Amino acid sequence: MEDPTLLLTLLALLLAIGAFAGVIAGLLGVGGGIVLVPAFFFTFEQLGYGSPQLMQVCLATSLATIIVTSVRSVLAHNRKGAVDWAILRAWGPWIAAGAVLGMALASQLRSTTLQIIFGVLALIAGLYMAFGRADWRLGPQMPGGVTRTGLGGALGFFSVLMGIGGGTFGVPLMSLYSLPIHRAVATAAGFGLIIALPSVLGFLLLDIAVKPPFTVGAVNLPAFAVIIAMTLITTPLGVRLAHAMDPRPLKRAFAVFILVVALNMLRKAAGW
Repeated sequence: MEDPTLLLTLLALLLAIGAFAGVIAGLLGVGGGIVLVPAFFFTFEQLGYGSPQLMQVCLATSLATIIVTSVRSVLAHNRKGAVDWAILRAWGPWIAAGAVLGMALASQLRSTTLQIIFGVLALIAGLYMAFGRADWRLGPQMPGGVTRTGLGGALGFFSVLMGIGGGTFGVPLMSLYSLPIHRAVATAAGFGLIIALPSVLGFLLLDIAVKPPFTVGAVNLPAFAVIIAMTLITTPLGVRLAHAMDPRPLKRAFAVFILVVALNMLRKAAGW
């Protein structure tokens, strides 16, 4: 039987994490995974659930929340006709294949290795968010053939290793290939579901020796439920704030936040 005080502390921290992730998602249009994974790691570790497999729990639980948020987001964007279904159909199988490979690798790695991977990829994402330019282009349209296979597989693979949906890598990728930003954001929401669904199914079968209470496989059910509930409440608040103020300086500030989170994850992985 778990200590009731410990469970209440866990609940309070999860409520705060979910509220913050929802506001950031609504305000800046970024997925919650890049916030949730380090927040879960800090929370579970501080409460005494640290283990060589803790990062698997953080990744899997974050991806489980993305299943719900992606479906909701795709439906909302589709009502406005913003989702590019042709891209989803063409890229979906390769993204899903990459996600499955990412889950298979993540299930075999130690928590420290996954921390390093998360830190390095978050550094790249933060630097792009801080210094990327809207006029950068790799081509006039989304590529096909071998390029699509490679990029789609890499997108799914690295997203699972970070526990994130399709926005962090998918939106910049589609923007670099000249897709308008509103269509890129809407279509990337569909990427999130394609990434999260097969990987979470795999993570549910994973055997975790030391894990937080009420964890099935690698998915922590209380964290999943609380995050979904809180983001439903706070994401609309973030959207209203986005319309009330200029989000560009806030986006730069969030990029700095992501860089700090990435460096802190690398610091902890190094044992400092």
